[in-house]
Amino acid sequence: MNKIILMGRLTRDPEVRYTQTNNTLVASFSLAVDRRFTRPGEERQADFINIVAWSKTGEFCSKYFKKGQQVGVIGRLQTRTWDDEQGQKHYVTEVVAEEAYFTGSKKDSDGAGANFDNAFGNAPAGNQEPSENSDFETFSGDDLPF
Repeated sequence: MNKIILMGRLTRDPEVRYTQTNNTLVASFSLAVDRRFTRPGEERQADFINIVAWSKTGEFCSKYFKKGQQVGVIGRLQTRTWDDEQGQKHYVTEVVAEEAYFTGSKKDSDGAGANFDNAFGNAPAGNQEPSENSDFETFSGDDLPF
């Protein structure tokens, strides 16, 4: 299975281009995705992940996504290679967006962030107990079932 779910802030406005063969729209941008944990005394770190969105998804991203906005992307990881004019081989790893969402505040994107957080487990940090309807059991100390 190859499925990526990301939420982060755009580091720049999406860049749009069209393929030469069939004039298909391609939008490229990158997300700054905060790492979940920090070491005591250190600033929160982020990973900068390249995203590529094709056709209708790319059109949506190019029209509505702006630098600094918090967005969610669901897609797949892709690696590719190419040779430059000097014969040097280049490698790139990127996420191909299959779905894109607004996830920021109401000011940024009409408040879709809470829905994304609840659906994909991006709840605030801390020890949280599962809800009564949860399928997960809680265990402490030596009570682990294995």
